[in-house]
Amino acid sequence: MRVLKYVVALIGIGMLTGAFFIYRNTVAFTASAAKAEGTVIDLQRSRSSDAYRPVVRFATPRGQTIEFVSSSGSNPPSYARGERVDVLYQPDDPNHAKINGWFSLWGGATILGGMGLLFFAIGAGIIVAGNRKGRQTEYLRAHGVRIETQYQNVERNTALSVNGRHPFRVLTQWQNPATSEVHVFTSDDLWFDPTNHIKTKTITVFIERGNPKKY
Repeated sequence: MRVLKYVVALIGIGMLTGAFFIYRNTVAFTASAAKAEGTVIDLQRSRSSDAYRPVVRFATPRGQTIEFVSSSGSNPPSYARGERVDVLYQPDDPNHAKINGWFSLWGGATILGGMGLLFFAIGAGIIVAGNRKGRQTEYLRAHGVRIETQYQNVERNTALSVNGRHPFRVLTQWQNPATSEVHVFTSDDLWFDPTNHIKTKTITVFIERGNPKKY
């Protein structure tokens, strides 16, 4: 888990970088592209994604007939056979052509950027939360009140699962002598069963002065 959060964040950064380059290339392409009217002559089914990509035919001003398969597709298909579409192409390389539609031009960058933002947010969020938890732990060790709690048991944290495994948590209990209120403390998640390593009936816990909920 310590490594995974950085891996997820790096994957997000990689996706965002890829989305930026796709966006920049698309901007450069549209800035220098010529326009033409094309016709959808077929719908090519992609084996990997089960999407239908339009096959478009258009003619350049020089009379050259060009056919290309759109880089984007959908299921159900977004276009029909015989449908007229606007085409953008490079005058010096007419085979480098795209349908002049939002998804055809910007869909790749948008999807990749959205996924990258999600991955980065998840990884960065875990990192920030971990660092905040670490600072809180160091603060309580240095400035908190040290108390001795009664060991209760070890339980599984069924709310969290990684590869089908649930982590373990140590539970302890303490009665506040000032208020007689009973507090239950739960350890961080442990990826091994600590039962055989606990040789004492008491476990030290550091709490914030006047606020046992922070420990």
